[in-house]
Amino acid sequence: MVCIAAFIILIVIGIFVAFISIFKRDLGKKYLKVLKKSWHCFTRHITFRKCDTSFQDDVKAVLLKKVALKKPKAVKPLSRVIEIASVLIVVITVWSLVEGVKAGLALWALGTCNVSHPASCALGAESCSIDEENLNWFSEWGEIFAAIPDRLKNWNASDYLVTPIETINELSGQNNGEDNIPSALDIMDPGCTVCLSSFRNQMKDEEFLKNHKVYIMLYVIEADGGTPKFKNSPLITNYYYALLLTSASQDGTAYKNLSLKLINQIYTGQNTSGQNYQYLFDNEYDEETAEKTIKSWFKEWGLSDAQIKTITEKAKSSEVSDHIKKIREVVENQIKPKGIPTMIYDGNKHLGLYK
Repeated sequence: MVCIAAFIILIVIGIFVAFISIFKRDLGKKYLKVLKKSWHCFTRHITFRKCDTSFQDDVKAVLLKKVALKKPKAVKPLSRVIEIASVLIVVITVWSLVEGVKAGLALWALGTCNVSHPASCALGAESCSIDEENLNWFSEWGEIFAAIPDRLKNWNASDYLVTPIETINELSGQNNGEDNIPSALDIMDPGCTVCLSSFRNQMKDEEFLKNHKVYIMLYVIEADGGTPKFKNSPLITNYYYALLLTSASQDGTAYKNLSLKLINQIYTGQNTSGQNYQYLFDNEYDEETAEKTIKSWFKEWGLSDAQIKTITEKAKSSEVSDHIKKIREVVENQIKPKGIPTMIYDGNKHLGLYK
């Protein structure tokens, strides 16, 4: 194990030697000579052959030379310590490589290097995490391998649309009425701050909106125990789908595009003090205040008291709750995102902030 550990250490310090060799070429030559000898011994050991050089003994001799002169009796126990330390170096290196491979695969397959806690991965896409669970090491590998087929498949946004559904192209003025342009699906939580940034970025991307029909689907992220991660997201989502379902009915002309205006108001609107409405709904408003605010918008948008009552009743109806269940089924069992926002377009599933 000594020569394997020595080879690992030589590889690590090789980065610094390479830099110093720019100024001291003799050092680089000496290093390469030792590295070649180490490599020869290393390759023989990992192929279960005995090392035919004295490299291992040379390493020990260098480390124990001064000890042998002053305290000869300490050489043997220190030699064993070197062997134990070598084993630890090799084990730690192998473990690090395995963890590195796991994190890399997870990042590629799931969009996060931390399977149990996706939001804690600095290398992953910026998103509001859905799954926060303490999986064991083997379960994390299972999740990664299960996600690989999804990563390789061709994703078609049209396969996951739960009708009725509207496109955000209507808000941007980029709706060209063409049916032959490809679809894109946006899965968002109204309370997720990353969704806010993603929505705003998309609204500014005229080219993307011109070449895609971008459908939006609201999904409420649930924390432990089934409670919403953002307290007023269920209320907003219920009203959003109440407007959408009502506008799709025969006499729903008065409600057309109001669902889009609602989510646009949450993500881009501000009160008279300049505070963003999403922040207020997430942190300041209780449910009663949040509902009153939404109804005041309906009034501003031209709905009568009777129409507002109709939407309020619809938001609390089984029709809306059943529709939301269908969406949750599609998101959790078919799309299986690790975070929100998640988009499907151009044959791929994209996790996190739209840039």
